[in-house]
Order: sequence, then structure tokens, then C-alpha cells
Amino acid sequence: MKQCSNCGSSLIVTKPPGDDRPRFFCPACHTVHYENPKMVVGCIPEHEGRILLCRRAIEPRLGSWTIPAGYLENGETVNAGAEREAFEEARAHLTDLSPYLLFNICHINQMYLMFRARLTDLDFSAGSESLEVRLFDEKRIPWDELSFPVITETLRHYFRDRVSGRFTFGIFDILKENGTYIKI
Repeated sequence: MKQCSNCGSSLIVTKPPGDDRPRFFCPACHTVHYENPKMVVGCIPEHEGRILLCRRAIEPRLGSWTIPAGYLENGETVNAGAEREAFEEARAHLTDLSPYLLFNICHINQMYLMFRARLTDLDFSAGSESLEVRLFDEKRIPWDELSFPVITETLRHYFRDRVSGRFTFGIFDILKENGTYIKI
């Protein structure tokens, strides 16, 4: 960040009065420019034991598989964001959204909130960010072609919980070193 979005002056990095860490600060108009983690919302769309995956048509990880997920927009609830992402990426309509997993990914300043959801019908197709969309049972998940560690861990957790039929909310960290996670 170089210029103040409020007045256009050059920014400096300093600890503003009353703050506990360095921030981008405008010495001209005294605006503090906060940088906070990005919230990603997504879901595991389920239908008769299978889940809907999307093959990415965009970078990063073009051509890899993922569950529908993306950045939460301003003025949007987390539920609405997960539903919007499922529609944008897979033209899928959802019901019964239930918060399932929260992943902290501090090394890239992101948080992922994953939901479980049910497809309302089988009328889905690839949106502009997907090359294709398909329902997979557990044995056919393309594990080696999944887009990000958080997607792999979400699906592993889902299939473990499905055995017991208990899907309890969990909070995890994705670690930079090796992409593994630990429960908080």
C-alpha cells in the first residue's frame, strides 16, 4: 500500500497512537489503513452420499478439483456467501446449510468457514470459474488433484465424521510447514 485512499498522500508504516502494532498510516489526514484476514466461505454440497466438486477454470491451481468456495463479499452473510459461491461455480442450489469447520490459515492471512449443505436438485453445471462439476462418492474423490490443503482436510474430516453420523463443528489451523492441520 503506497497511497492513502482517503486523501491520496503517501503512507508510512508506523505504530499509530493507541495501537499495538505497525500499520499503514497517513501522516496527512491521520487515517489508519487496517489490513485484516480475508474470509473464505465454502460448502460441501451433498446428494445421496456423494459430494459436488468443481474443477477450477482459474488460477491458482487451474485444473484442480475443489468444493465451491471463495471470498466473502462486503455486506454478505457467511451463509449467503457460501450459497453464492456454490451458484457461481456450479450453478448449484443448496438447502440445509450448517456450519461445519473453521480453518485458520495465518501464514496467508485467511480464514475458511466451511458448511455442509444439501443440493436441492441435480440441475447443476459449470459456472465461469469451473471447467466442469461432478458428483463424487468417497472412493472416486481425485485426492491427488485437490486444489489446496484446506480442501483436502475438509473432505477427510467430512468422510471421517460420516462414518459416525456426527458432524460437530471444529476449529483447526492449517500450518505453513507441511500443510497439515491441528485442532485448537
